[in-house]
Amino acid sequence: MGTFLFDSIIFGPVRSRRLGLSLGVNLPPIDSKVCSFNCIYCECGWTASMNVSRFPSREQVRIALERKLRAMENDAELPDVITFAGNGEPTMHPHFSGIIDDTLAQRDALAPRARVAVLSNATMIFKPEVRQALLRVDQNILKLDSAVEATMRLIDQPLMRHSVEVLIDSLRLFDGQLIVQTMFLRGRIEGQAIDNTTPIEVQAWLCALEQVRPQQVMVYTIARDTPAMGLQRVPIAELEAIAVQARARGFDVQVSG
Repeated sequence: MGTFLFDSIIFGPVRSRRLGLSLGVNLPPIDSKVCSFNCIYCECGWTASMNVSRFPSREQVRIALERKLRAMENDAELPDVITFAGNGEPTMHPHFSGIIDDTLAQRDALAPRARVAVLSNATMIFKPEVRQALLRVDQNILKLDSAVEATMRLIDQPLMRHSVEVLIDSLRLFDGQLIVQTMFLRGRIEGQAIDNTTPIEVQAWLCALEQVRPQQVMVYTIARDTPAMGLQRVPIAELEAIAVQARARGFDVQVSG
């Protein structure tokens, strides 16, 4: 299938299913995916490396974002949200905390109504400086694709030490100041059936949510090409049925088909 890379530090704005008019910030390199996960559904394809040496500098990011925000201000089309996403894991940037400080200052000066969001796989939240930076943004969106260890490994294929147990313990450190994002899918990978919508999977996921108590949950499924063959979208009706179970436990759930 045809995946793609973002070819600049700042991209968009694009209309996001979950966030609105989103101006993207891409901290990994523009010519390869650098990530601590190798997710089978990632629109950017397979992970090329975990080498952060070619990430843009903090100053390059600051200049590129300011230039784009000023252009959007001149066009009277400021974003709803400034979103850290792109070709891999943004929190791997060695100066992530400082970049967040710069971005918040630029947002306050140039687009005060915009939110700042970070889409993260949560592998770096063991670092206090990353965790504190995420607490400063408006939407701290962290991945929990499965609360079953074997399924998480099949879907996310972590390239560093990572486990569901440690992840849930780390997510609890945010005291509810986070959004949990879960990709639901089914299919086959490496000769094994995969389906994180089964009753066992959903029950484990709900129990994890009970421990983490996020302020919101984002439930979605495949919308673009994936690097792994044989993956299937989950119908919106099934996503809604999962959401109903989470809402019954008091969670604010957003569903994107």
